Amino acid sequence: MAINKLMRSALRALSYPDINTPKNYKAERVVVNVTHKHVLRPFYKIWDHTVSAGDHDIPVRIFSPQAKGDFPALLFFHGGGWVTGNIDSYDKVCTVMAHRTRHKVVSVDYRLAPEFPFPAGLEDCYRVAEELFTQPELLGVTADQITLIGDSAGGNLAAALSIMARDRGRFLPRRQILLYPAAAADHGPDSPYPSLRENGADYLLTTQRIQDYETLYRGGQELADNPYYAPLAAADLSHQPETLILTAEFDPLRDEGEDYGHKLRSFGNRVEIHRLPDTLHGFISLSPRFQTVKKSYGYINRFLSEVSRP
Repeated sequence: MAINKLMRSALRALSYPDINTPKNYKAERVVVNVTHKHVLRPFYKIWDHTVSAGDHDIPVRIFSPQAKGDFPALLFFHGGGWVTGNIDSYDKVCTVMAHRTRHKVVSVDYRLAPEFPFPAGLEDCYRVAEELFTQPELLGVTADQITLIGDSAGGNLAAALSIMARDRGRFLPRRQILLYPAAAADHGPDSPYPSLRENGADYLLTTQRIQDYETLYRGGQELADNPYYAPLAAADLSHQPETLILTAEFDPLRDEGEDYGHKLRSFGNRVEIHRLPDTLHGFISLSPRFQTVKKSYGYINRFLSEVSRP
């Protein structure tokens, strides 16, 4: 089945040329940040803040629904292969997310590889989560009203953070939403996942791009068995948050995201998995007018409503 032409065109507009070599990542960052700029940003309620991590500060941006009232919170980790993207390039996604979910959205500007390889970005995400979950009054919410959410590499960070939070014992998120997450360590020819071979060459996110990002993120480390790098490597996935996973039909990461959901479920966690048909990796960045985006927020809002019940 061929991908819908309108969907392909829209997602191509959100994409950018291949890295080709790891040395090109800086140029790619510039392209991502310029092409993803949100021209409507001044019309939304936004606050910039920093969270101290000792030797550095972590920028965060808080987006609030335009309506009046008290709102729960989504702690958001952006995609970009751990190498590109920032809170500016995800302004549009977060403003739409705040409006569509009626949640405050806290976007984290974690450090990027290769200047800061694993686990620097994850530790930044953990530090922000630690502050918010242990001091939720900073957002005017309770800890149970905070949900982790991330797309692509950000979905990987959300899943890894949940495992890390359980292991460290300071706090434990109640809910997480993983949008087409990277979950496995191997994206080469020996990968067990058909979606890498079926969708890894003809569409916008290629297996070569995934491997280039991973090379930069690893920084030369051997991490295949590290669950904080590849959540599917975890030997124990007990005591994890209630989880919603959304995948894309024509995404090379489709199968590993769904497999992660099945593995979470095998350890007794409540997991909901939905595959969005006729779409590609990165769909949450599309205009909210797209049917795929509307459907995604339908799943997200239903999940948030259901798991928030006493």
